[in-house]
Amino acid sequence: MSDVITVVSGLPRSGTSLMMMMLEAGGMPLLTDGLRAADDDNPRGYYEFEPVKRLAEDRSWVPQARGRAVKVISALLEHLPNTETYRILFMRREMTEILASQQAMLARRGHTADSSNEARIARLSSQHVAQVLRKLRERSNAALLEVSYNHLLTDPPGGARTVAGFLDADLDVKRMASAVDPALYRQRREGV
Repeated sequence: MSDVITVVSGLPRSGTSLMMMMLEAGGMPLLTDGLRAADDDNPRGYYEFEPVKRLAEDRSWVPQARGRAVKVISALLEHLPNTETYRILFMRREMTEILASQQAMLARRGHTADSSNEARIARLSSQHVAQVLRKLRERSNAALLEVSYNHLLTDPPGGARTVAGFLDADLDVKRMASAVDPALYRQRREGV
């Protein structure tokens, strides 16, 4: 594992910060910088590393992530260099919940969310995810595990065991599971 880079990815508001929090609780070193402070949208923090945002232009930082977990949004995954080995945890969440969470985030920041394009945004986002996952499966230097945010919140121990098994890492599964706080599950689809 010392040379493998664990990448946590997904659409914005899909649970990537939760997964980073779980990995940290389980004992995995993270590559983060703490520049983006916790707020009402992510009360426990964002777990970001600022240079990731420039991955398309600058990949010089990537070797620093060996043996650690780093968060990379789905749109930037194609820019990960082929010179490294990755285990990618791709967060999946009900699209209606992602869109509701994004709208709540915009509203808290004083922006008016336009829900008239919601169906179009959902369709484009789903197409993006399908394309990203297809490309990831074609990479010979990457292993992929899709992780359901919704399942993590209903079965934290099972989700933690699955993630630790996939990473083949000596992680504290109980502590990973205890990092899941159902109170932070605010935008739910009906019936959940």
